[in-house]
Amino acid sequence: MPPEAFFSGPGLDRADLLRAQPDQLADLAGRADARQLQWADGLPQLDAAGRLSWGPVDDAVLFLGLDGESPRFSSLPLTPGGPAAIGLLAQLDAEDAPLFACALSLANWHGRHGHCSVCGIATDVVRGGWSRRCSGCGAEHFPRSDPVVIMLAEHQGRLLLGRQPHYPPGRFSALAGFVEPGETIEAAVARELKEEAGIEVADVRYVASQPWPFPSSLMIGCHAQALDDRLTIDFTELDDARWFTREEVETAVAGDGNAPFLPPPRWAIARTLLDDWLALDEAAGPP
Repeated sequence: MPPEAFFSGPGLDRADLLRAQPDQLADLAGRADARQLQWADGLPQLDAAGRLSWGPVDDAVLFLGLDGESPRFSSLPLTPGGPAAIGLLAQLDAEDAPLFACALSLANWHGRHGHCSVCGIATDVVRGGWSRRCSGCGAEHFPRSDPVVIMLAEHQGRLLLGRQPHYPPGRFSALAGFVEPGETIEAAVARELKEEAGIEVADVRYVASQPWPFPSSLMIGCHAQALDDRLTIDFTELDDARWFTREEVETAVAGDGNAPFLPPPRWAIARTLLDDWLALDEAAGPP
């Protein structure tokens, strides 16, 4: 199995068959063991231990699924939180991260799709919050995730990492970009590395994926072999890009104060890719 990134995992039983049964959902919402996700400032609320907070059901717009036999619901915040809330992830318990991502992604989608993309008429929430139906033309709209490739390029035992302008000082991470229409994952990896760093790659392989709820992307982690190490950096996208040795990556991931760069945080799939690369290299042993 691939490595499991933060936000990934089973979460709740989503109980898809129940979504098309509004009467049964209403019965579930009225049960004594039903709970509703609490929100604060447009984000799922956390308790002191970093777990999601739950309360009585009073606005069961969104059916999240079943926790064992117990129904779980959520309201929809008027203004879901955006990327500025990423700092909250330092407190979030990994066990609740998949449901956090699910609820926030859905809330963001509903906040952006109140009107039909076909005719412009207002849409209504249906299927327990997992779709919206146009009250005019009848078109039904479903939540979408935008595919994003994020990748490590390797050349003779060194990894290419870059830094974007908004990163904190010293941070380097994997390069990334959206998959464009009519493009495969492999082609997107090759294109993004060529555009941002000027390198040609081969042997692109999938490593792991991650649902990213800001607002709703599927991060597709990959690894590629660079054909050479000559960089031509696109400074409109990156502040810098460099090759790092295995020892330098090990030092950074270990949190050494003298490390050559600050690694991505634990909740970023880029960190999962680095950890996986180090583990595979270690398992392979000396040549």
